[in-house]
Amino acid sequence: MSTDDASVVAPTSDRNARPELPPTKPTASDPFADLSQFRLSQDFSTKLGVKKAWLTIPVKKPAKEWWVQTHPDAAYRIETAVLELKEDRETYLVAPALWPALSTESTFSPRALFTAINTQGVVFIWPVRLPGADGKLDDWSRSALEAATMSQGRWCRVQSNMSLGAYELTTSELDKAPVWPEMLFEDLLRIAFKGKFIDSLEHPVLKKLRGEM
Repeated sequence: MSTDDASVVAPTSDRNARPELPPTKPTASDPFADLSQFRLSQDFSTKLGVKKAWLTIPVKKPAKEWWVQTHPDAAYRIETAVLELKEDRETYLVAPALWPALSTESTFSPRALFTAINTQGVVFIWPVRLPGADGKLDDWSRSALEAATMSQGRWCRVQSNMSLGAYELTTSELDKAPVWPEMLFEDLLRIAFKGKFIDSLEHPVLKKLRGEM
């Protein structure tokens, strides 16, 4: 090999190297040129005309970690009477015709039923004890009634304070409007108390309380 041949070194080729491609230029027919068109809007369901089917509406007090609101319209709450079975965690609405017969039943009491919602969109009926025939109300029930009233139209969190012997209310300036069901209050109650309406003294729940079952 001559000196001239030795000085000539052939360039090495990298078989793994990928050729650089020119950047893709968006075209009028390219659907990915503008990704903003694919982003869901906050009112996506509304624009499509989608409506949520409400199959279950729990009757319960708000969980301590929930931020909740009660419905600002007075038409979405009622003062009535219910029968509460704490062991079963069940609340039954009672027909007015049975109220006199159940007046001495310890599980029977007057309640205010508030329509409420949490930040996750869960709608529930919040039952709050009202003063009995003697007009008395314990601190737990009094503070719960105040909390439900103060929660109208603003986000609040209701937590029990065992040392205080009452509920404490924390408010929030969260800027998120609740999406209430487009339903009448009576329809909400119909769902909430489906299978939990007592309209006869022969109802299985009352028979069980009398020791007949």
